[in-house]
Amino acid sequence: MNAVESATQILDTLLGHLHIAATIDVEETKDGPCLQVHTDDFKTLVGKNGDRLDDLQYLVNRILRRKIENAPRIRIDCAHYRTMQEDELQREITSVAERVKATGNPYELRPLNAYYRRLVHNILAEDPEIHSTSPSGDDRLKRITISSKKPSAAS
Repeated sequence: MNAVESATQILDTLLGHLHIAATIDVEETKDGPCLQVHTDDFKTLVGKNGDRLDDLQYLVNRILRRKIENAPRIRIDCAHYRTMQEDELQREITSVAERVKATGNPYELRPLNAYYRRLVHNILAEDPEIHSTSPSGDDRLKRITISSKKPSAAS
């Protein structure tokens, strides 16, 4: 059994323990394999701001790595919730970057988990006028600061 099949089995078992009836499809994305969950219990599975989906993804990957040491990271999504959130985040970050360039003032984002922080840094990596930083530490949620590489007009 390969990693994706194992992850699917792990996820199906976890959903069964949670009494969530669902079907699971495997999708290949630019970020690797994604298990797309289809269920009538969308709100229960996704939780507030995707927190339950994040927790489920974390558990599936932890269990999978105990079974298969070098298993790829598996994404868990439900009704393309994550895809929509990522598109919304991309629009928000692009808008914030433009505001920072126009004003020269740094902007601190809302707390984000590691996955979304990596997305933010990747979105901004191609922009030569913008710099993004995350605080160090072991906190699960951290705030990225977006700032201009150019000196501000107030300096």
